Amino acid sequence: MSESNNQNTVVSSEVINSAANPAENQGLAAVSSSAQAATDVTASVNISAGKPANPFIVPVPPIPTQEGPMGIRYDFNDGARILLPKGKWHVQIEDAESDNIIFVCDADEGWVLSSKKYYIPFRLRVWVRGEKEPVLNHTLDLKGKEVQIKFPVGTLGDIIGWLPYAERFQKKHQCAVELTMGENLANLFEAQYPQLFFSKMPGKVRFEKPYASYMLGLFFKANDTYQPIDFRQVGLHKTAGYILGVDPREEAPRVKLGSKRKIKERYVCIATKSSSQAKMWNNGYGWEQVVAYLKELGYRVLCIDKEPIVGHKFVWNRMPHDAEDFTGNLPLQERVELIEHADFFIGLSSGLSWLAWCTHKPIIMISGFTLPICEFYTPYRVYSSHGCKGCWDNVNVNFDHYDFFWCPKFKDTDRQYECTRLITGKQVIGHIKQLMKDYNLTAPKDDKAVK
Repeated sequence: MSESNNQNTVVSSEVINSAANPAENQGLAAVSSSAQAATDVTASVNISAGKPANPFIVPVPPIPTQEGPMGIRYDFNDGARILLPKGKWHVQIEDAESDNIIFVCDADEGWVLSSKKYYIPFRLRVWVRGEKEPVLNHTLDLKGKEVQIKFPVGTLGDIIGWLPYAERFQKKHQCAVELTMGENLANLFEAQYPQLFFSKMPGKVRFEKPYASYMLGLFFKANDTYQPIDFRQVGLHKTAGYILGVDPREEAPRVKLGSKRKIKERYVCIATKSSSQAKMWNNGYGWEQVVAYLKELGYRVLCIDKEPIVGHKFVWNRMPHDAEDFTGNLPLQERVELIEHADFFIGLSSGLSWLAWCTHKPIIMISGFTLPICEFYTPYRVYSSHGCKGCWDNVNVNFDHYDFFWCPKFKDTDRQYECTRLITGKQVIGHIKQLMKDYNLTAPKDDKAVK
């Protein structure tokens, strides 16, 4: 890696001085970079011993897709990329918005790669060494170009949170945008966003030679290669706005609403499971107390988790006893149709809460391992101000995706998971009462009494 000492240099880049095997050398550039590789880009937990290949990762084209003068090739896939033929070259990468020089070098052949992979309005300039005018002088211009925005995870909440920013990006730059994501999410959103192209992963992409591409994700270990601001400082969803350089204000994605009601009685949907124990509500009485209270009011309580039981080794989390079993690996649209006719939703900081957000139903969210800034806004966000909390959003702590019992400070002590253990059933019931008051919801049992 080479870095200029120029006082205007604010971001490092790499130059790899060989072009004999472009695909191989691109890999060498990534290995040689001091930037953290994008390996931790998911909020899910995998308890298997090894780290399986990510089926949602879409690799960049092996050589730059744009042809420049004198055999030079360039593009903006995974940052600015320039591939130089043999010659005597002087290369400069700039930020066109600020005119800051990001990188400058002399090279005889090979790759010049920016170390920053998020949206920057790059300007690329290449001179024959000693000449006054550049032979390549190109500023990023996305209008009318093919652009890939990659969603390299299969997790529900992440993609729901990020999708509106991809639409903002397309509108801002008037480009053709391809989104790569899991099939279940693509099926949910495709009809609602006809101006975007959805490619279902794993599978083939539509744009084989995109002009530019950007990867969305949650990047850990102080990664500043794929994100300009650590996501833990701005929120799980808003980080996509900063990565893509668009308005970071939150917005729920569009889903198909207006389905016919299938359950006559009034009901509440709950989701009690997540992908690691830290994300659960670890108060042993909480869910039972809440379900009992809702049933006293006359509600049917429908548990809509994917699985009725989730756990690992000696700890298993079961569906609340008196809730009705509506669990199952069902199409997401069916979940939307069930939630949209509920009076409200109660869940954790997990995917089904994000899906409920799309239906515009009032949501009670219970979480202690995240801080309220992490998720979308709801006035019924339940957390405890007592004890340890917010480890997920601590920039000095890195979530371990492969440890189901992750608790960075108090694991294997009697204080483990106190962030949610200290959230009581009474506390959540208080939020239910406030929600019902705010929305003028009467108890279903009182409706029956009037009849």
